Amino acid sequence: MKHFNLKLFIIFIAVSISGFAQINTPPASPSATITQGVGLTKVTIDYSRPSVKGRKIFGDLVPFGKVWRTGANKITSIKFDDEVIVNGSPIKAGSYGLYTIPNATEWTVILNTDDKQWGSYGYDEKKDVYRFKVKPAKTKFFVEQMAIEIEGKNPTTAHIVIKWENTEARFKVEQEVDARIMAEIAEKTSKPDVSIDTYFAAADYYYQKGVYLDKALVWANKVIEQNKEYWAYQLVARVAAKQGNCAVALPNAEKSMELAKKAGDDAYIKLNQAVFAQCKK
Repeated sequence: MKHFNLKLFIIFIAVSISGFAQINTPPASPSATITQGVGLTKVTIDYSRPSVKGRKIFGDLVPFGKVWRTGANKITSIKFDDEVIVNGSPIKAGSYGLYTIPNATEWTVILNTDDKQWGSYGYDEKKDVYRFKVKPAKTKFFVEQMAIEIEGKNPTTAHIVIKWENTEARFKVEQEVDARIMAEIAEKTSKPDVSIDTYFAAADYYYQKGVYLDKALVWANKVIEQNKEYWAYQLVARVAAKQGNCAVALPNAEKSMELAKKAGDDAYIKLNQAVFAQCKK
């Protein structure tokens, strides 16, 4: 009985200690996730954010010339939902470990197939997919807690920016979408039952790119055949104006302006004013 009571006492103490040990406190390096669309895909970065806490970071806490996990805790991961171009090189869809090797005047950025590694202790160079060099720069202001940002440059291009202390390093991610969109336009406009939305989107895309404007004008007129609204007339007007065909552009802009004023759509009023100005040149 004494032995049984002693066992119960030991179990009670162990459970009590375990219970006291499980105290929730804020992590020293909180986790963060950022996602942004680039072209027709999404870029997602998962990482942990260590703080400076009065220490010297690059060249000390993060040694120069050594592989770094680009954050804290688990290796930072970067995921592409579709194929992209990273720093000029095509990268397949997937999730990659984002390692870096900081130096005073040059960083090496590494995409590695292992995106689950804890730290960089088990880093395996054989799993590298792509390595490239970037030049670090000084941040505009002091960055206490490390940050990775996705800075959009245009709808198909963004920069991944790593910032900490007084240093930042960035690299470009982009996606080539024109060929894919052109193929989709060709497929959808060849069907017997093309929707007004498809005609509008296809004509506007060609207008934006400045290509195949004759075909864009045909499609824009098909939009008017189905819907005589100010936005339809305006599409014809801007496509024709870009062709230099003001004989077609002006009457359509005038009709669009009349209807846009009735609708109170200031944005389309400005678009029509731009056509008038373009045809006066």
